[in-house]
Amino acid sequence: MLAKFYLPLFLCLLLQLNTFALTEKNKPTNVIYIMADDLGIGDIGVYGQTVIKTPAMDKLAKNGMVFTQHYSGSTVCAPSRCSIVTGKHTGHAYIRGNKGDKCTDGLVYDYPLADTEITVAEILKSKNYSTACIGKWGLGGPGSVGHPNNQGFDYFFGYLGQGHAHRFFPEFLFENNTKLELNKEVYSHSLIMDKALKYVEENADKPFFLYLTPTIPHADIDIPKELIGEYDGKFYEIPHPDGKHYVAQPQPKAVYAAMVSLLDKDLQRMMDLLEEKGILENTLVIFTSDNGNHKEGGHLPEHFDSNGPYRGWKRDLYDGGIRAPFIVHWPAKVKPGSVSYHVSAFWDFLPTVCDLVGEPVPEGVDGISYLSAITGENMQNKHDHLYWEFHEQGGKQAILKDNWKLIRLNVNNPEIEKYELYNLSADPGEMFDVSAQYPALYSELKEVLLKSHKTSSIYQFKYEREN
Repeated sequence: MLAKFYLPLFLCLLLQLNTFALTEKNKPTNVIYIMADDLGIGDIGVYGQTVIKTPAMDKLAKNGMVFTQHYSGSTVCAPSRCSIVTGKHTGHAYIRGNKGDKCTDGLVYDYPLADTEITVAEILKSKNYSTACIGKWGLGGPGSVGHPNNQGFDYFFGYLGQGHAHRFFPEFLFENNTKLELNKEVYSHSLIMDKALKYVEENADKPFFLYLTPTIPHADIDIPKELIGEYDGKFYEIPHPDGKHYVAQPQPKAVYAAMVSLLDKDLQRMMDLLEEKGILENTLVIFTSDNGNHKEGGHLPEHFDSNGPYRGWKRDLYDGGIRAPFIVHWPAKVKPGSVSYHVSAFWDFLPTVCDLVGEPVPEGVDGISYLSAITGENMQNKHDHLYWEFHEQGGKQAILKDNWKLIRLNVNNPEIEKYELYNLSADPGEMFDVSAQYPALYSELKEVLLKSHKTSSIYQFKYEREN
């Protein structure tokens, strides 16, 4: 008698559980793209760091996938960020360098991204995702067409202008278009992370895209005293004096290490929240950095071997300026502890998202999806070549093809212009220029390099301005 009573109840419960499982399986994947600011690839334990503690980043790699050859969009801030959100390399992108622009409040922000550009946030918004950028934007100030609210982001909190982001105790931050006066009393990173966690908390029941761009460990080298922790007094220090650009810092080594470890702790807070909300399995988390490590505000990157075995720093087109850490975590699809040798770059993120949500890739995009590389479900397409250009320090260009890298220096000074050719497979440190040894290859790569650049009305080399 009891069996007759309970059997229909059991079958009903089983049907509900199956329906729930199918719903969860078909639910759109959440996307969190975390990009640190000026973090060197060698600053992370999984990439070789031994002094600075990064257990959360290392755990992310252990439970996910590490890319060994991923490249940033540029060697400085704004063009890297443009590359991420538009899927274009700097030979075609709308924003190709750091360029100031005065806004209606009389302050200088960054040159605004055009409203004609299609961004990754706009693509996801069209698929009913909630979208947010929290941290540093750098592609347009208040009221401009480049403001994140005008580029597909439902919510923004943080620094609109990168120049203002040099201060971790800022006068103000923005929430959407509202200026929040902070009077240099609040440590911005902590506030940014609190807002990011709150955003996930409030949107956990719907598909969301969080573009999280903390400003750590960019200079200023600055952190509240109580957060220096185990690094306090640990190193022989060369104090950094107060200057025009960055604040005085008596312990730049200790504070830099503490900043990286704070970022690591906050990454763990985010991962813990995803698990608590029951959405860790179906959330694609990407962790990277916007360019190579810096030598500013008293930071001495050689001390921590911040760029690992790679030559150069921020503002270089050697790999030390553009090779980025890249860790992917997605339990539903990514095999724990896996490694990808796929050569990829920032401009691949937008087509990857298109692949993820079943949208066509917009016209003019340079990237290719790396979704197959991280899931292993299909054959992964490969780039014919990667390209960068940089409009400071005399003008620079670089191209990578079949792991041969050609760099053009002093583009704006023909009398001292030079090309350098490196074999990254045999010489990852770019120590030996072999351009004279391989003239045919040099000529081939030079032709591809020159064809990869399309003239911009905003960012021009000297020869273009003169024509």
